[in-house]
Amino acid sequence: MKIAILLATFNRKEKTLSCLERVYAQKIPDEGGLNIFMTDDNSSDGTAQAVADRFPEVRVFTGNGNLFWAGGMRNSWKEAFKTDPDYYLLLNDDTLLFETAILSLLNYYQVTETKDAIVIGSTLDEAKQEISYGGRKLFSPGKVQSYNVYSDTEYLECDMANANIMMVPKTAVQKIGILSDRYTHSIADFDYTLRAKKAGFRVMVVPGVLGHCIDDHGRNWKSSKVSLRDRIKYLKSPKGLAYKEYLKFVRTHFPYHLPEAFVKLWLKTFFPVLWDRFKGK
Repeated sequence: MKIAILLATFNRKEKTLSCLERVYAQKIPDEGGLNIFMTDDNSSDGTAQAVADRFPEVRVFTGNGNLFWAGGMRNSWKEAFKTDPDYYLLLNDDTLLFETAILSLLNYYQVTETKDAIVIGSTLDEAKQEISYGGRKLFSPGKVQSYNVYSDTEYLECDMANANIMMVPKTAVQKIGILSDRYTHSIADFDYTLRAKKAGFRVMVVPGVLGHCIDDHGRNWKSSKVSLRDRIKYLKSPKGLAYKEYLKFVRTHFPYHLPEAFVKLWLKTFFPVLWDRFKGK
């Protein structure tokens, strides 16, 4: 059994090194093997060299500085695909895995005797003592709003998921490919899991917490203290509201929600005081 671990990095050297330390501390099946594929998007803090020095087994690729998260992950995935692994583990470089995390993910396939599922691990924000990333369930099938899905003891199905800890079997890749090139940054994982479900795969959250990761997203709008020009810039930024790509995502998966999504994006941008009052609590 071969597992390809996929990473995208940019200027988070210490976090990346800590993440890799936890990967190499993983307990894995006797017949298993880990291969790590990392795309560093031209970091200025020496991330790529530091990884090469400390973990020479990692296959490190260099981006042009404009890949962002999704582009970096696509590059790592394409390189990993050439080695024909049985599973691909998408992992954020600020995620610290518990030593049995990979075993917990693989256990789902053993228990259910199926490969037709993408398996998600939940992460805990230690400071907040809250689930930070994992699987999400839609409040309504026609709207994009969702909430965390988590259980200490049960496998739970979700509608879409973060790729902080995401195990994808090669059967899914053979059917739906990799992350879509329609997305630059963080929307790509939600799109991928929604596409997987449409293709007949389940998206399952394994029981318990599999690692630590700080929820560093915060609220996704700028306050009134920021100039309108900068708020509009944030609206259009891939690391902000990703205006065009987000609307494309909603149009693809939640077409009836598109008018509401459009209005909300502009409300956040033009009237952040009102948004703070009614949505920021």
